[in-house]
Amino acid sequence: MSEALVASQTAGTDLSVPAVSGARQFWRRLRVQRAALVAAVVVALLVLVALAAPLLTAIEGQDPFTYHPSLIDSARGGVPTGSFGGITGDHWLGVEPQTGRDLFARLAYGARVSLGVALGATVVQVFIGVVIGVAAGLGNRWVDQVLSRITDIIVAMPLMIMSLALLAIVPNSFPRPLLVAGVIGLIAWGNVAKIVRAQTLTLKELDYVAAARLSGWGTWRIARRELLPGLAAPVITYSALLFPMNISAEAALSFLGVGVKPPTPSWGQMLTAADVWYQAAPQYLLLPAGALFVTVLSLTVLGDGVRTALDPRAASRLRVGTGRKREAKADASGKKVAVDPGSGRSTVDPSINTIKSADANGGKEDPA
Repeated sequence: MSEALVASQTAGTDLSVPAVSGARQFWRRLRVQRAALVAAVVVALLVLVALAAPLLTAIEGQDPFTYHPSLIDSARGGVPTGSFGGITGDHWLGVEPQTGRDLFARLAYGARVSLGVALGATVVQVFIGVVIGVAAGLGNRWVDQVLSRITDIIVAMPLMIMSLALLAIVPNSFPRPLLVAGVIGLIAWGNVAKIVRAQTLTLKELDYVAAARLSGWGTWRIARRELLPGLAAPVITYSALLFPMNISAEAALSFLGVGVKPPTPSWGQMLTAADVWYQAAPQYLLLPAGALFVTVLSLTVLGDGVRTALDPRAASRLRVGTGRKREAKADASGKKVAVDPGSGRSTVDPSINTIKSADANGGKEDPA
């Protein structure tokens, strides 16, 4: 915030009361959401597995690329030998059909690829979207019109079709995970730019930005010092929701055969090879599909929790446990709450207020 405005607002203010930092307020609001905390733990475990994939596979004694033909029953078309897809002490989750490659190792290394591609795509989307959105919001009418029309074109582009076209013409020698992250990021930044532009138009009308202009600050200094801190909350919130969308996009592109190429492990690429084995070796399909489902669900729930913690005025879509909290809060204020088990909404019973009014009026009900 501008020094001039800070000085004017703090004049005559009691500074002896310490202000609670934004990070502490965010954590205080987030930790009351149990679903978001559970999702955060799941995401942290998935990230830990991805980062520690070489160590975990070394403990198992396997790697994601070695073939084990002795563990495959060629007479049955390449189905893994043994029970439950070949699960043993040496292969914790069994082996792949036809190849015999270790499934745990490929899932762990696939987490690195899937999460890494989604993270890279999200960073590209946020960077381009923030730059374009701030430039459109602070620019003159012509700059705003040109950048807004470009953003509309980007938003109108179908992500999957454009990605398929771009990935199909790039040589296979180019690093595929880096290429997929770049293509997703370059095509899907339009919504970020729209959000940032709208927020910039709102923030630049506030008093502290006007005080910065009166202080002689330039446009980009105002953007860096005044607007970007105000844009942090909506950008972080939307980024948390973009991450699971990018994981799903990478899995879909790999499933269609234009994403990560074998032998590099990826959850989407594993699903591509597993679509014909759902009866003979169902674990080969269920493990990567389950990993994708848990990851996307956890990131979506965590993103909703981050959104609510950053903007406490917005009601969370996760209604778990909120009925009891409303009831306890209303009981503390002397009101009776009836919670509808179907919708989870609470209603205040006016009978208690009527009784209290009657007692105050000597046994007569208050007509009001």
